[in-house]
Amino acid sequence: MTLIPADNHFALMAALFVIAGASFLAERTRVGAHLTGAVIAILTAIAAANLKIIPHAAPAFDFVFSYFVPVLIPLFLFRANLRHMIFETTRMTIAFLVASAGTIAGVLIAVAVLDLSALAPMAETDPALREAGMAGLFASTYIGGSVNYAALGEITGLRTDASFFSAATATDNLFSALFLSVLALLPGWNWLAKRFTQHEHGEATAEAQHDNGISAASLTLALAAAISFVAIGDAITSAIGMPSLRYATITVLVLIAATAFPEWMAKLRGGFELGVGLAFVFFAAIAAGADLVAMIQIAPLLVVLVVILLSVHLLVLLSAGRLLKLTLPELVTASNAAVLGATTAPALAAARGWHDLVTPGVLVGVLGYALGTFAGTALFHLLG
Repeated sequence: MTLIPADNHFALMAALFVIAGASFLAERTRVGAHLTGAVIAILTAIAAANLKIIPHAAPAFDFVFSYFVPVLIPLFLFRANLRHMIFETTRMTIAFLVASAGTIAGVLIAVAVLDLSALAPMAETDPALREAGMAGLFASTYIGGSVNYAALGEITGLRTDASFFSAATATDNLFSALFLSVLALLPGWNWLAKRFTQHEHGEATAEAQHDNGISAASLTLALAAAISFVAIGDAITSAIGMPSLRYATITVLVLIAATAFPEWMAKLRGGFELGVGLAFVFFAAIAAGADLVAMIQIAPLLVVLVVILLSVHLLVLLSAGRLLKLTLPELVTASNAAVLGATTAPALAAARGWHDLVTPGVLVGVLGYALGTFAGTALFHLLG
């Protein structure tokens, strides 16, 4: 039981928006400026859920994932003119491949040092196959996000054990949220930031994103356009029978429009700012799913697995990224796209003011949907 029950939809939506709004206000304080609003929203939601103020799962959260998340992509991409973005996208792809390599290295090291064979009683009795299944599951989710996590749950058979899969999901949710907080804090660590190539590509774009002229009409038109892009994208993926291409299709549609009709798309003022606000609500909804009790009670070894995986991922990311002269914002955005997917990467980039990295973040996140499932499946068969 929670203070706000799962079926009190308006109260839960109010809680998410209050957390988001309070995070914006807290960001103006001295401590909040260092934490960033995204981190404050995540940690506040984790605390609220585990203190039983709000539930870990509710239809209101599902509404955010189903309706807010797809709309975020068009809102962030209205000015994504590809003619101006070749340089940033190329560098981001390299950064994303580095992040993916870090995830695979982390999985292999974790499997080598931990005995995972008896952790999950899968349908198959071969212990090696159980271990391979967990390697594939976490490799997929930390290369492309939750879309790949669900797919590998079916492919590996781990989803058949409800208690284990619930604990694995709780662990994934918690550490994804905590890792997002770590990524948001890294650029503010001066000792680390001084050791990387300085990011010098975002100021002009950032100024362009904050034009005057935001009005009720421009906000309404921006939201109408964003929802329309989602509706058209869903119609296309439904017609071709490939719903897994939803985000890729929406992204392509918006990029085509933004590149072909930049002047018209520039009139949708306020869409980006609206997207940032909804992104904070999204961060809170994600973080609320982190169930500390379930994670510790059912499968504490999963915590060790994920800590090793993400630690190696971060070490590889920063070491290789520095050698390749990638900037810290590029590496943070790429890691975000790998570990959490195409939705949080642009949201965090927007919240941090890296406006030139928003579109590349979406694009490599979409790449992760394909690469993560492939890599997870390959590891499952290779180790099994």
